[in-house]
Parts: sequence; C-alpha cells; structure tokens
Amino acid sequence: MADSIRFLAPDPAILAQREAIVQELAGLLAPERLIHRERELVPFETDGFLACRRRPLAVALPQTTAELAAVMACCHRRKVKVVARGAGTSLSGGAIGQEDAVIIGLSAMTKILDIDLFNRTCTVQAGVTNLSVSEAVGPHGFFYAPDPSSQLACTIGGNIAMNSGGAHCLKYGVTTNNLLGVKMVLADGSVIELGGKALDAPGYDLLGLVCGSEGQLGIVTEATLRLLAKPEGARPVLFGFDSAEAAGTCVADIIAAGILPVAIEFMDKPAIEICEAFARAGYPMDVEALLIIEVEGSQAEMEAMLSAICDIARQHGVKTIRESQSATEAALIWKGRKSAFGATGRIADYICMDGTVPLGQLAHVLKRTGEIVAGYGLRVANVFHAGDGNMHPLILYNINDPQDAARAEAAGNDILRLCVDAGGCLTGEHGVGIEKRDLMRHQFGKADLDQQMAVRAAFDPGWLLNPSKVFPLEGRPPLNGAKEQEA
Repeated sequence: MADSIRFLAPDPAILAQREAIVQELAGLLAPERLIHRERELVPFETDGFLACRRRPLAVALPQTTAELAAVMACCHRRKVKVVARGAGTSLSGGAIGQEDAVIIGLSAMTKILDIDLFNRTCTVQAGVTNLSVSEAVGPHGFFYAPDPSSQLACTIGGNIAMNSGGAHCLKYGVTTNNLLGVKMVLADGSVIELGGKALDAPGYDLLGLVCGSEGQLGIVTEATLRLLAKPEGARPVLFGFDSAEAAGTCVADIIAAGILPVAIEFMDKPAIEICEAFARAGYPMDVEALLIIEVEGSQAEMEAMLSAICDIARQHGVKTIRESQSATEAALIWKGRKSAFGATGRIADYICMDGTVPLGQLAHVLKRTGEIVAGYGLRVANVFHAGDGNMHPLILYNINDPQDAARAEAAGNDILRLCVDAGGCLTGEHGVGIEKRDLMRHQFGKADLDQQMAVRAAFDPGWLLNPSKVFPLEGRPPLNGAKEQEA
C-alpha cells in the first residue's frame, strides 16, 4: 500500500541545506528539543496510519508560542515545509512528514493555562491530552465533551486539526461545537488570536475555518475550550439484535422520534467478539449486532427516555436489553467500546475507515459494506458512532502481504465512495490526510476544490504547511512559481 501513496518530491535545494537548517534551528531550541539524528527520527516516520512512512528532515519540540513562532519564521524564510504533530494518533496520515520537511511536535506544550469556572472555560496549550482536560475540571463538577477513543493519548491540537468527535458527540457535538478560541502561528511565524471566552466574536468565523483544517492554515498553540456541567446521572444500556440491518434501522427511528440520547454506539458480531475477548465487559455473544445507548439526566428523565427507546427497539425485534447496574459495569461497557481499535490490532492488521452517512442509509450502507469487503476476500468488523452516522469499518488484512494490502485499500476506497453516494461524506472525524486525498474528487467538483485551495493559499501562499495532504496532487496551483514533481 505504501507504494501507492505519493508525496510531493523532496526539494533538492532543501536537502542540500539540511545541516545549515538544523544548525539554525539549534539556535532557537534547547538541544533536547531538536531531534535530527537519523536513528532518533525513526519514531516520527509515521503516525496511526501505519501503511506509510517518511523520515522527516528534523523534529522541533517547542515549549511556548514564541519558540514555535521562531521555528516557523525560520522555515518560512528558507522555504522549508512544516508538518504539525500532536500525539501521532492520526488515522489518516495527517501527521506524517517528508524528507524535506520539519515536523513541529506539540508534545512539550502540556500546560493547562487557565480554568475559569465562572465562564465555564478552560485554556490549554495544544499538547494537552484530551482526557486530561476533563480530569482537571472533574473535581469541580465539569467536563470537556469531545471524547475520541484515543482520548488518553490524543492532544487538543490534533483534535482541532481534525475536528474530532467521539462517542458523546451525538448530544454535545464535535470539537468545533466546544471550541471558543485559539492562538495560532501562521506560516510566516506571525501570531494571531481568534475567538476567546465570549460565546461569539465579531468578523468572519475564522475559528470555524481553522477547526478541521488539518494543519494547513497554521499551527494552533493554545485553545480555549467550553466546559459543561456533569449530568446528574448517566446510564449505558446494551441492546442486542439478530441483524446489523435491524440495529441500523432502530438507530434511525430513535433519532426520527426526537429522542436524543447522549451516545449511540454500534458493534457487529466480529467487533463484539473482539472487544469482549479483550475487555470482558459482559457483551451478549448470541447476537449479530449490538447498540450501546447511553442516556443521562435525573432518574425520572433517564427512565422516561429508556422506556421510549426500548419500545422502538422492540419494534425491530430486539433480542437482548441489558442495563448497567453499577458504575463499575458502566465503565466496563465503555472500556470495551473504547478499546475496539486496540483490541482488533491484537488479532489482525486493519485499516480503519471513517465515512459518514445519513441515518436513513445506515442499514443499506452496512449491508453493502459487508458485501464489498467479502468481494475482496477479506473480513470486516464494524464499530462506530451510530447516532451521527459516523462509520468506522475495520478492514482486516495481512500488512506483510502486498496483495492483501492492496485489496484492503481498494475495499476501503469503495466503502468511502459508497458513503458519498449515499449522501454522506469522506470523513467524520479522522480527517482527509493522505488516506482520502485522492478521493476528494469523488466528493467535490473542480470549482469546489479550487475554492477550498484558494482559501488555503490565502493563509499559506507557498503551500509549506502539510503540503502533501487533503487535496489531490494534480490540479494544484503552481508552487513557488513551478509545478512540483511527485514521488
């Protein structure tokens, strides 16, 4: 698969200046925060998208906005490409560098700068992990809503770059719905601030533009996040069905009825077996599909909502209904779901897809996904955020078999085209990165892509920021006055 992934060709002039570039960067950072020796660069060759590897020119690990701005100014002056990297958990290859690029890592920017309970905000450096925000404000009765499965490791900066979601985004929204302001360094090293603690800001909504821009408009160094009060109570319930189609139709009917649980998660039988073997969460093993539906509020609110949900589930032949009976059991239920990707990695290599479809198309897309993968002679485990139609089929294959890898890639591309054709889109929260870059033409026409690239170029005219990602390599505007070659 790696052979089919193209990058812009390294600039020979930059490669020839490597030692001089490293020497200049060394004057801006402490020695332990500049990585440039070949063997020390190996951990930065890839991210969560393991199908591709590129060793960067160097890795800079600034601790402050001022340091990061100085590194960006140096790279801009020398026309060196820059790739931002949080925890390296990107599943679309968004944080992979290249031979003539400097990776700017945010792992040293881990300070929680301000907790303002009166205004219900928290300001953090971009390298703070997602989960640590809720841990910091939890004792005060608050939490940060976005909760991607990798929240133990993934950073706020990466969440902003990809507009990450998580299991509870059904009720609380994704990162853009919980982001109030950012401090960001532009390609030339200048620093801007967008938004703040207020609920709205004057002028164009540039904050909305930055969230989900995959590090192509600038690098966020600080973020002001919205905090929410913890609910009075929460209860996850397991619903088992005899078919994936019945479970998918049940989800659509729950939402159509105006019921808004805090989360609706889906697993098919292969995913159930994988997660149960790992977490021992007590998932029913005699069903073909499982929904984890969590409700929250007062005891009366939860009971009323669950009663309505159970009525709908019975209309779709639900086989098992099991409520969590304790905080420990509830934690186990979520441990199984949030461990799905890691648990799958214990038994096989896999590609994790990230298409989103309208809820009314869930049953159809699930059925076709199984048919597509089987047509390539492979297996699939489906585990995803059913409440907002954000699908994550895990295509199982052997990474050491080039033909198997090629079949997995082709199956994944067919699934993403299916999602678009069903009225959905290529990505819900993992981003486009490298993985979906060449499928952007299936989602967008030429005029659409041209307009998006024009916005990108307004922030970074030289296309130095994360340049091989998001947009197809063909049809881009000339870079630095000449069309770059591909590698």
